[in-house]
Amino acid sequence: MRILVIEDEKKVASFIKKGLEEELYGIDVAYNGKEGLELIYRNEYDLIISDIMMPYMNGIEFVKEIRKNGIETPVLLLTVKDSTKSKVEGLDSGADDYLTKPFSFDELTARVRALLRRKDYPKENILKAGGLQLDLVAHKVTLFNEDIILTPKEYSILEYLLRNKNKVVSRTKLIEHVYDYHFDSGTNVIDVYINKLRNKLTNKGGKPFIQTIRGMGYTIKD
Repeated sequence: MRILVIEDEKKVASFIKKGLEEELYGIDVAYNGKEGLELIYRNEYDLIISDIMMPYMNGIEFVKEIRKNGIETPVLLLTVKDSTKSKVEGLDSGADDYLTKPFSFDELTARVRALLRRKDYPKENILKAGGLQLDLVAHKVTLFNEDIILTPKEYSILEYLLRNKNKVVSRTKLIEHVYDYHFDSGTNVIDVYINKLRNKLTNKGGKPFIQTIRGMGYTIKD
């Protein structure tokens, strides 16, 4: 899944980015609300994590602006303020959740997982297709009860395909959700990873779980 982090304190932004990348999320970073707007209007994100106190445009102004323009991406606000009034202001602006600094990284990741369980995605922590299972918490993949070792990029691609099970996912969509906005979309790296995944994930009938829909993209079906 792809997350936008908006945080003006670069050490905090780096901490969040590094930690979430270790949890196998794709992360873009902006250092104020205006930079965040540029990215959210240019890219598709599954979640936004935004500080409130920032220069140029604060987090509440940012949320109001994207909601006014019809962007319904879940938003988790971060702030040092712990008053009920401040929390109400943040939630009334259109944010979905609120986390007070300092916070434990375990709590942050738990909030992230909860916000990603939206109506468009399965609610459980286990994604399944036939004998294939992906555990979102343990970051573990099994095929007919045998562990499958994947690289972080292979895992991210498989997770996105399973979240969109029975739908066709284009190469562009996969690139958007696995890489940051600096990535060269003209390369064939996605095709390379798909081939590697196919070699690791084959059902008992010898048919790969990942199917190619010519001219459209890839899909995993039950």
